[in-house]
Amino acid sequence: MFGNPFSHRLPPGSYEKFLESGNLSFLYRPELFDLVILLIYFGVLIFLSAYGLRRFYYLHLFRKHRHERVAPAGHFEELPMVTVQLPMYNEMYVGPRILNSACQLDYPKDKLHIQVLDDSTDETVGIMRQAVAYWTDRGFDVEYIHRTNRGGFKAGALENGLRTAKGDIVAIFDADFVPHSDFLQRTVHHFTDPRVAIVQTRWTHLNGDYSLLTRAQTLFLDGHFMMESLPRARAGLFVNFNGTAGLWRKQAIADAGGWSHDTITEDLDLSLRAQMKGWKFVYLPEIECPAELPVEMNAFKNQQNRWAKGSTQVCLKMLGPILRAPLPRPVKTEAVFHLTANFAYPLMVLLSLVLLPSIIVRFHQGIWEMLVLDLPIFVASTLSVALFYIHSQKALYTDWKERVRLLPFLMALGIGLTVTNGKAVIEAVLGIKSAFVRTPKYHVTGRKDSWLRKKYRGKIGIWPLVEIAFGCFFTWVFGYCVAIGNFGVLPFLLLFIVGYFYTGFSSLFHNLLKFPFVDMQYRRLRALLD
Repeated sequence: MFGNPFSHRLPPGSYEKFLESGNLSFLYRPELFDLVILLIYFGVLIFLSAYGLRRFYYLHLFRKHRHERVAPAGHFEELPMVTVQLPMYNEMYVGPRILNSACQLDYPKDKLHIQVLDDSTDETVGIMRQAVAYWTDRGFDVEYIHRTNRGGFKAGALENGLRTAKGDIVAIFDADFVPHSDFLQRTVHHFTDPRVAIVQTRWTHLNGDYSLLTRAQTLFLDGHFMMESLPRARAGLFVNFNGTAGLWRKQAIADAGGWSHDTITEDLDLSLRAQMKGWKFVYLPEIECPAELPVEMNAFKNQQNRWAKGSTQVCLKMLGPILRAPLPRPVKTEAVFHLTANFAYPLMVLLSLVLLPSIIVRFHQGIWEMLVLDLPIFVASTLSVALFYIHSQKALYTDWKERVRLLPFLMALGIGLTVTNGKAVIEAVLGIKSAFVRTPKYHVTGRKDSWLRKKYRGKIGIWPLVEIAFGCFFTWVFGYCVAIGNFGVLPFLLLFIVGYFYTGFSSLFHNLLKFPFVDMQYRRLRALLD
């Protein structure tokens, strides 16, 4: 994989002369340079490969438990009162849709209490007031709560709503979700077990085929729900509530300390605290809850940034208490892997920075000396990722072979996100606070729908330029490796090039679409392609 396999075909001495003059050999220092670079390089790879090996454990648990179904302990003779909470902030395009879905749930009107928890500051307020009036006129118990102070953001809105919630069971749906009418009938009976605190269902995708970006998100989320949530739940490990498409027992929320405002992933935080208190988590992958995926790159990156930063905040807050608690060793071990996983992002950025020096060292060390370490790490990191997503797609779709062709792009996209997500993780470690940045949604459910000329855009900043700079750097490294005959590393470099260029240029392009002329030309191009 490393070195030059064709050097023996060159005239004697010419290849060595090239090395001395043009391959950055002046950077090479046989002792100290090797040691520093290899320690950093293999330290990062060993850390990442540990998470790759953990995926094999998830695969084992998935194969063991995939056909198990969790039946409710019993059935309510009289259905309990349920409060449906709909938190939203500036959701003028999708707010009415989720309220319509909530009012169309197959559940007795006198047992259904709906709360619209609206922190909006734009036209959404008027739109939702009208929508609430429409349904209250038809006999539905819909409570509209509008806060002018976004204290605690989503967690604060949910906490505020609990003060007037009439139900002992609370269902939560973000504004971009569209639950099926039988959602409550299929989930609420699990609360006949007094130990159950949480019931989580599986997200599906209204617009999964909309674009290359949404297809990649579909692959990513399917992997999480099938290959992480399901094995964790069936094996008795801690599982995270995903913030929406699920139900809570109100008593469990209070017992666990309530919604907390000190992280921006309040769902993960509360679900861990509840499970530490001994409450039971029920995961039902067979029950689907469709949602709209982000179609704009900056919105998607802001969402991933929030998840990475919030999860790291929860790690810093909860990992110590979990490790000190009288919990089974497998639960603690999984909590370590789960809560520290986002540290892979800044480490991937570090890997990007030391990749070129490591190539120089490898060139001088020779292939066999390096391959004995590289091959196991490569298998642990890459093969496990491929099997992880292949199994999730095979379990869910008949056309899974077509879908998994996107795997190389998904890996590239993950690399492209390392700059912004790595920044988010570092901010969390340094204690830098940030607002809850909601993900803009545009009521895009099919290819004919458009998000162009609509309000709301994800924040962009300077980071797309940093990503493009990384892409240019790796393009140069790619050419350098071709020049020295190091062909084995080229596929790996392509992932970096595609990932950084895709996230960087997509962010800039989607930001430019807010200008009418660019928007018009893009519409013409899409019409021509369609």
